Amino acid sequence: MATVRDYADSSVLIAGGSSGVGLASAIGFARAGVPRIALVARSEERGQAARDRVREAAPGAAVEFVSADADDVASVEAAVTRTRELFGAIDVLVSSVASAYRPELLFRTEPEDIARILEAQALPPMYFTRAVLPVMREQGGGSIINIASDAAKVATPGESVLGAAMAAIVMFTRTVAIEGKRDGIRANALTPSLIAGTPTAERVLADGFSRSLFEKAAQAAHLGVAEADDLANLVVFLGGPDSARLTGQAISVNGGISAA
Repeated sequence: MATVRDYADSSVLIAGGSSGVGLASAIGFARAGVPRIALVARSEERGQAARDRVREAAPGAAVEFVSADADDVASVEAAVTRTRELFGAIDVLVSSVASAYRPELLFRTEPEDIARILEAQALPPMYFTRAVLPVMREQGGGSIINIASDAAKVATPGESVLGAAMAAIVMFTRTVAIEGKRDGIRANALTPSLIAGTPTAERVLADGFSRSLFEKAAQAAHLGVAEADDLANLVVFLGGPDSARLTGQAISVNGGISAA
């Protein structure tokens, strides 16, 4: 049988844990009783500030910041190794790494930017997933949660390259779910659209084509534009024992934007 630990016995690694959905998920796990949480991010200043916020939410938890460059394989592997050294296990991986990007029509996108966008968006969750797999196989189980976007499912003007990257993450995650199930490893993807109050939302709503695109998207969110906590609640569920038989899914949390 797969090893599915209760929150009180779990160790969680969150890539992109210094802001947005990553930080909200860390706080959610802490409040759920997870005693060991590693926040992985590039910025030392933001990472330590996020660590302090999570510690405030659960003063008894061991919350650590681990610096890493999510675009660099060696740096990712070192962060995973360090987390295992600190906690002895990694039961949950959350990959919520968001690179700077604003939607733009393809004919306005420089050809040399295509590879950069694909690599920056798609590769970090793949690197982290690959790095934790040996740990989770040895443990007899684990939960991997990769954050993509609805661009993986819905063809949207201005998101041709981004959509390709997000679709890659979703198919990657679903395939990992099939490969990992015999070892007790679950893998699921979340595919949000606009998430209010995040650095990404601020960037895409600033001006220009992307502002027009996402303002229209927000109007279709008849249940309300999703917030980071909405995604975090699902992340915490997917990382816990109540989702022990749920794997290979790509779940949208978007207030109905893509339900029409």
